[in-house]
Amino acid sequence: MNAVYTPIESEFSSAEQEQAYDRWLSEKVAASLAKADNPQTPRYSTDEVMRRMDAIVQAAQARHASSRLA
Repeated sequence: MNAVYTPIESEFSSAEQEQAYDRWLSEKVAASLAKADNPQTPRYSTDEVMRRMDAIVQAAQARHASSRLA
């Protein structure tokens, strides 16, 4: 598999780079699926995630506002 791809056909400069990326991505997906299937993995409702994200955003906004005043 020594095909040379143009940028339109592939973002990789070689087939080896593409295969390495495919392997890496497959490993990441498999690890994520295994984690999701693990009953010990914490589960969060959408409301809980939104509450946590709101707190993070508010803290960042407060830091930004206080740095502009200083």
